[in-house]
Amino acid sequence: MTSVTSGGRPRRRKVAGIKGALRELNNQLALFNHQLSAKVALKPVDFDCLELLNLHGPLSPSALAKQAGLHPATMTGVLDRLQRAGWVTRDRPRDAVDRRAVVVAVTGDRDAEMYRHLAGMNAKMDDLCGGYTDAELDLIGDFLRRATAAGKDATGDLAGESE
Repeated sequence: MTSVTSGGRPRRRKVAGIKGALRELNNQLALFNHQLSAKVALKPVDFDCLELLNLHGPLSPSALAKQAGLHPATMTGVLDRLQRAGWVTRDRPRDAVDRRAVVVAVTGDRDAEMYRHLAGMNAKMDDLCGGYTDAELDLIGDFLRRATAAGKDATGDLAGESE
């Protein structure tokens, strides 16, 4: 693997540019998600948890709290709001030995509403991706997956500092 420092100043500038672009992307996506959550009458933290459930499928409340970096007591309030609004269900798994076991799942009842608000962003992303070759899309996809993994690792490292 090539280091950031090999290649001198031009390479360091490119890497710094990528880091800066990722920070700008993070900020812009946070603003988009804030606007989207307001359109569907969700608190941003509730929207984040709904997104985690959409990405990872049904989860226990404690697993969802861990994924979201939230305290379990906070998660209870989030799930109460999401359930009241019709976004999620909390059910006992049929095969659960522990009667207290609960799994949170997205209902799908409000998907059409969400898709309506996401249509503009999806169209813009389709247009953007249309300007790249399949090989370039593979490279971009690989970079984003690896950047996500690096972010997860750094988050874990940072969380470990406070313990």
